[in-house]
Amino acid sequence: MEIGKKFAEFAAGLKFEDLPEEVVEKAKDLFVDFAGLAYRGAEVESSTAVCNVMKKLSTGEAVVIGSGLRVGPEYACLANGCFSHSLELDDVINEASLHPGVVVFPAALAAGEMTKASGKDFITAVVIGYEIMSRLGRAIHPSEHYRRGFHPTGTCGVFAAAAAAARLFQLNREQFLAAMGIAASQAAASMEFLTDGAWTKRFHPGWSAHSGLIAALLARENFKGPLQGIEGRYGFLRSYSERPVPELALEGLGEFYYISKTSLKPHACCRYNQSPIDAVLRIVDENKLSSQQVEKVKVGVVNTAMQIVGNPLHTKRNPQNVVEAQFSLPYAAAISIIRRRAFLEEYDPEWIKSAQVKDLMEKVECYADEALEKEFPQKWPCQVELHTVEGKVYRCKIDYPKGDPQNPLSREELLQKFELLTEKMEKARRKEFLRQAFSLEKCTNIKSLAELLAESS
Repeated sequence: MEIGKKFAEFAAGLKFEDLPEEVVEKAKDLFVDFAGLAYRGAEVESSTAVCNVMKKLSTGEAVVIGSGLRVGPEYACLANGCFSHSLELDDVINEASLHPGVVVFPAALAAGEMTKASGKDFITAVVIGYEIMSRLGRAIHPSEHYRRGFHPTGTCGVFAAAAAAARLFQLNREQFLAAMGIAASQAAASMEFLTDGAWTKRFHPGWSAHSGLIAALLARENFKGPLQGIEGRYGFLRSYSERPVPELALEGLGEFYYISKTSLKPHACCRYNQSPIDAVLRIVDENKLSSQQVEKVKVGVVNTAMQIVGNPLHTKRNPQNVVEAQFSLPYAAAISIIRRRAFLEEYDPEWIKSAQVKDLMEKVECYADEALEKEFPQKWPCQVELHTVEGKVYRCKIDYPKGDPQNPLSREELLQKFELLTEKMEKARRKEFLRQAFSLEKCTNIKSLAELLAESS
């Protein structure tokens, strides 16, 4: 099965005119979402460290969003990927269990600045990146990949970044295939951050975008990569998963576009917490329940969710920092009951340390619901049961959390999210960015859009 070769043929043959209107519109929405995340993400503590490194390592013309910095394109990839992933509000492909936007857009933006790409070229490259990343995420078998300690955004992402950049560099099929092979030697992303709340997860998409750009640049200079870097005996799929499903990488290639299946996040935490938050909010809002009325909350999720946000329970009930809270199901349930939402402010240290939140977390029980497993990963469902001190029991099952394609954010809701993320941006600049972003296919040079995001947040 020549996966890399088929990807090369697909990427070389795809034309902007081939893309359905809904795919083009989705790409615009996702670009706006990414831009807002990177702009706000530039403010967080981990991003300060990244900026300090950029100042010492690189000079150049590529925009580091929200920082006022200009660096080399490879380092812009690194910074913009780190920034946009730091808030846990970035997009998701459910079936692949990964975050494509925070890898693909930094790579496409940097390569686009280098080549003075048009909006049409940029959109086409982004669609190719999303397609390859999503397909590899499915083929690697996400649950097995997680079990081996890998984060698929970082590992699958390097191929997507290489693909998007390769398209903008106009690599031929042989060079594209070499870029995939080179990328295979750079796939890296450890889940060990879950142990102590380290910042390395935020680094994963940035490093993937950086490495993918390097892979494409090397291939452009005819640096040779293995021809079967994805599917070979020692290739990506067999090395990174006990049970890969290689045929999923090519299933329906060219017949539909995974970018249309991308979910957007309304809550600032791990995607596996989104359905439980929606369920808890529905119960407490519809029944006007206060936190004082809650005796117990039982949350049933799929096995993969338990690996990431549910176990070990003692640790998840005692998050010590923002990252641990973002990956805690008990915290997600408790803060949603108390605050009636779970956006950025709800993950401030003052709430994480709150005695009220800590007390309520002790009342949250998490379990793997085997009945839900039958629907995963096409659905990321959950089952919530809330018991009150008065003896009442409320139940809610969520099949598709808010933001899924089956339960999407409206354009208006997307804009509300963007405005919250970019509240420090000058209004005229924000308005002009949105005007250009939503007419992206008319753009003659993507650098004009990048420049609108350059001011410091």
